[in-house]
Amino acid sequence: MTINRRHFLQGAAALPAAAAIVPATANLASASAPKVGQQVPGIYRFTVGDAEVTALLDGHLDFGTELINDLDEAKAAEAMVKNMQPMVNGSLRIPVNGYLVNSGGRLTLIDAGTAQLMGPTLGKLESGLAAVGVQPSDVDTVLLTHIHPDHSGGLVNGEGKAVFENAELAVSKTEWDFWYDDSILAGVPDGNKPFFHMARNTTSPYRNRLKLIEGEGEVAAGFTSLALPGHTPGHTGYMLNSGDESLLFWGDVIHMTGLQFTHPDMTIVYDMDPVQTAQTRRKLMDRAAADNLLVTGAHIDFPGLGRVHRDGDAYRYQAAPWQYAL
Repeated sequence: MTINRRHFLQGAAALPAAAAIVPATANLASASAPKVGQQVPGIYRFTVGDAEVTALLDGHLDFGTELINDLDEAKAAEAMVKNMQPMVNGSLRIPVNGYLVNSGGRLTLIDAGTAQLMGPTLGKLESGLAAVGVQPSDVDTVLLTHIHPDHSGGLVNGEGKAVFENAELAVSKTEWDFWYDDSILAGVPDGNKPFFHMARNTTSPYRNRLKLIEGEGEVAAGFTSLALPGHTPGHTGYMLNSGDESLLFWGDVIHMTGLQFTHPDMTIVYDMDPVQTAQTRRKLMDRAAADNLLVTGAHIDFPGLGRVHRDGDAYRYQAAPWQYAL
C-alpha cells in the first residue's frame, strides 16, 4: 500500500472514535515478562534477478586480537570506532554466514557452517534451513569456498555421515589436493594437523558425488567460480548471474568488517599466505568498487550483503538496504 496525504487524513479522522472505545485500564502496565536472552534464528531473504537468496546465520565467533598479524592497536581501535564496531571482552565478534540460493527450482548452498566443531555459539545453519522449510535432502549442490571447519563442518553429522545426502559437493581441485596431500600433512606442525583431519572427515563422505573445480567457469546453473587464493591455496568465490543482476559470494576475503575495509593489508594467522591474501583482497575490492558489484561474505556483518567503495587508498563497505518485499 502506498501512503499518500488522503490516506493519512482518513486515518487521522478515525482516531477519536477509536480512542473512545479503548478502556481506561489499557494504560495499566501488565507484569513484566522475563528476558529471553537469545536471538531469533538469523534468516534473511533477498532476490538477485530471478533467484531467491536466503542468508543463514550459523552463529558467531569471538575473534581474539592476538590472531591478527602485526596488529597496530591504535589504528585498529580508531577503525573500530569509525565503523561502529564494539569490542567484546577484548575480542572482535564476527559472524559465520551461509547462503541458500533457489534458482529455477534448484537449491544451491554456499558453505555449510560449523555444526558442533567450533563451540556452542555456532552450528545453527541447519536449524535455519528448517526454519525456512528446507530439509538437507532438498539441497542439490553445495559450493565450498574452502575447507576450513567453519565452512565444511556442517557437511556431516555427529556420526560422520553426509548431512546433504542428495547434494553434489563442488570445491576447488587445488583446495582438495592440498588438504588430502599426505606429504603436506606430515610436514605441518602438530598443532595444525587437526585442521587436515577435520577437512578430510567433513568432505570424504562426498567422494562419490564430488566436483573438483579447475580455473574459472560454470560450476552449477548460474554460478561461475573465481579463484581467490591466499587465505587457503584453493580459496574460491562464486558469481551468481541471474537475469540482469549478479552477486559475488567471496568467502573469507574479509574476516573483520570493522577493520579490513579500512586496513585492507591486515591479515590473520589463519591466512596461509598473508601477502597473497592482501593482494587478492585489494584486486577483488578494486573490481567490486569499479563494477559496483553486489557482494556477500561468510564473515561480513549479517546478512553480509552490500557494496564496496574506494576510500582513498582503502575501502568502505556499504550495507545494502533491507529488501522488504520479494
